Amino acid sequence: MRSVDRPGLVWARTDWGLVIAALGLSLIGAVLVWSATRHQLGSALAVRHLINTAIGVVLAAAVTRLDFRGLRAWAPWVYLASLLGLGLVLSPVGSTINGSRSWIELPGGFSVQPSELAKVALCIGLAMILAEGRDRDRPPSHRDVALAWLVAGIPIGLVMLQPDLGSALVLGALALGVIAVSGAPRRWVLGAVGLVAVGITVALTTPLLSAYQRDRLVAFAHPEADPSGIGYQTRQVRIAIGSGGWGGKGLFQGRQTQGGFIPFQQTDFVFSVAGEELGFLGAAGLLLVLGFVVVRALVIAVRTEDAFSRLVAVGVACWLIFQVFENVGMNLGLMPVTGLPLPFVSYGGSSMFACWLAVGLLNNAHLASLRRG
Repeated sequence: MRSVDRPGLVWARTDWGLVIAALGLSLIGAVLVWSATRHQLGSALAVRHLINTAIGVVLAAAVTRLDFRGLRAWAPWVYLASLLGLGLVLSPVGSTINGSRSWIELPGGFSVQPSELAKVALCIGLAMILAEGRDRDRPPSHRDVALAWLVAGIPIGLVMLQPDLGSALVLGALALGVIAVSGAPRRWVLGAVGLVAVGITVALTTPLLSAYQRDRLVAFAHPEADPSGIGYQTRQVRIAIGSGGWGGKGLFQGRQTQGGFIPFQQTDFVFSVAGEELGFLGAAGLLLVLGFVVVRALVIAVRTEDAFSRLVAVGVACWLIFQVFENVGMNLGLMPVTGLPLPFVSYGGSSMFACWLAVGLLNNAHLASLRRG
């Protein structure tokens, strides 16, 4: 077994295509955030976005340097830390923004969203349970699958209590993908899909969601029901994207973006900046780079012989696929507004850190495949 633990060899064998793609997305995001906020806040949010990116790169490098056996050993503690964060959010320490108690305010005007970091914790937690002591061709036992669903269900339940339907759906999609690929019996997977459907139905038909979140879901089906609120917002987003045409209005030239017609454009609706100012070609190019990151995750999963690394890569791929689909879908009016950011591109420290930690996990899995080469 060849070692890749020496620093020079680690960086030489790093998946630089993955890293460069993620860095490119983060830098494009800084430009789009700047365009969306420069009239109100100047370059402040763009600079913070770049700082968040720099911190994220450092986090990814630290995770890359971890031996995959050490990563396994840390998995339970990372998972428990994520549950602690989700619990603190529901305590008086948490803060409510847009109808969801999802944030913990920190000194200096900073805040952290534990549900974002829970995605990282669930990736490695599920992989540890389903890969422990087995090879690629040996499926997990019923006991292991039941434990995996329990491990996934606790953070999903805590996130729903905030309530944050979007993040809960991401965690559910991540868990479903990992457990399905692990070789779990089909009835476990189908049963879980049924439970997810029941959970969504309960969320939509009971007071579990806040009034603000219910309004967003109603506005998806009937925009005219809230013409001055969420309906107005989604209508402005579609106008911005539709007006971009093939080549766009030009950077800093979009009427909707520069006029400040779209609330939360630097976070939930940053894709509309690309659609209006960079046009169909620019927005499609952005999606291609995001698609490249997902494909690299899947390639890493296929190539590695280590079950833990494979399931971690699958978890990251499922997380990113679902989140990109939901974010772009809500920008295009094809999906309800759930408040999910566009990975690497939207403004937000917790989301950026989580995405770059995911890059570190993927690079770690990539290096694990080389160790067995």
